[in-house]
Amino acid sequence: MLDAEAATLSRRNLLLRAAGTATAFALPGVLAACGGDDAPTGASGGGGASGAKEAVGTVSFGSNASDPVPKEAYAKVFEAFKTATGGTVKVNTVDHNTFQEQINSYLQGKPDEVFTWFAGYRMQFFAERGLATDISDVWGEVGGNYSDALKQASTGLDGKQYFIPFYYYPWAVFYRKSVWEEKGYEVPATLDELKTLGAKMKADGLAPIAFADKDGWPAMGTFDILNLRINGYDFHMQLMKGEASWQDPKVVKVFETWRELLPLHQEGSLGRTWQEAAQSVATKKAGMYFLGMFVGQQFEGANRDDLDFFNFPEIDSTIGADTLDAPIDGFMLSKKPENEDGAKALMKYLASAAAQGTYLQSDPNNIATANDADTNSYSALQKKAVELINGASNITQFMDRDTRPDFASTVMIPSLQDFIKNPDDVAGLTKKIEDQKKTIFT
Repeated sequence: MLDAEAATLSRRNLLLRAAGTATAFALPGVLAACGGDDAPTGASGGGGASGAKEAVGTVSFGSNASDPVPKEAYAKVFEAFKTATGGTVKVNTVDHNTFQEQINSYLQGKPDEVFTWFAGYRMQFFAERGLATDISDVWGEVGGNYSDALKQASTGLDGKQYFIPFYYYPWAVFYRKSVWEEKGYEVPATLDELKTLGAKMKADGLAPIAFADKDGWPAMGTFDILNLRINGYDFHMQLMKGEASWQDPKVVKVFETWRELLPLHQEGSLGRTWQEAAQSVATKKAGMYFLGMFVGQQFEGANRDDLDFFNFPEIDSTIGADTLDAPIDGFMLSKKPENEDGAKALMKYLASAAAQGTYLQSDPNNIATANDADTNSYSALQKKAVELINGASNITQFMDRDTRPDFASTVMIPSLQDFIKNPDDVAGLTKKIEDQKKTIFT
């Protein structure tokens, strides 16, 4: 795996490199490889990566975009793709979590030709195992529209490209401006100020921090940000690569800090989805929510205009608050695609500013990756997200993308849920994680 390194981030110079090594892992079940939601065949403008139409045919597309907003956004992209190229996309949409849990079996079976996935470690894991097709030739045509850093995030261990970046988004603390104005709340700059704010929200009858971990992954974001704020980027990446001990006092401090914050978190999190937690902010029952910018999918109309965010506050002044999770989502080409030429034509189109702009018109909760993407139509929230990422000195992908997939799914998801249920046995928890880590990383 490529080593992670720090760099200043901008929309044209996005640095996201994953860390560690990976081995095979098994996941239950098999995703359906055909059928599903066919994209509409109407026309809606947009242009291809090149001017001339090619004989594209039909391309099958495996999608984890099961929520209504991104699902509709992809449908419009594929309408525009048909207008631009004459090609048709046959979409197989699977529940987001099921898609991720069964991806290994899916790719070893009869997968769709193009499928949604993630940059960095997760991309390299499947490329290294021969479960993805090299698309370096596609990059030879579209690479000029991406930064070198984005190309690196799309590159396998063999130096070839296997991924097309589509959008990225930051994790931050989201809230409704009207609620904060009404209550006189101010953005906290430190952890102590966050605790004081949370106590005031609680007194005002709000759940201070909306929280949900029914699906296992959201709590990873909380661990990530606390570890980054307390121990810094380098230690966090060492931990993700299996090089640091989970029994290190630095990790113990992360869980102890989190334990202090748990009384401010919404109760019953293990039975709640992120969408339900977001709705508690939308309905003014919770004061704030630490999540990815996709939280905006749960806010419509005036509610969306009322949405704002702030960077998670500083905990240690020597560490600062200029590191954050900002994952990249995009696409890969499965092994031995039946219509390889058509699939690569789709990949080239998805790399274009036209495709990304079409998507963001329906799902304006992300930032386009193409250099020539039109940012003039960005909402205030999107522009603020770009500013936040521009100011970051280090960027991480997210725990389940920065570490081994098997460690993330079989160890960290249940371990963090165990912590939420019983936060008092930090020593026992960290020992259990470390023991399992040694088995997996050897």
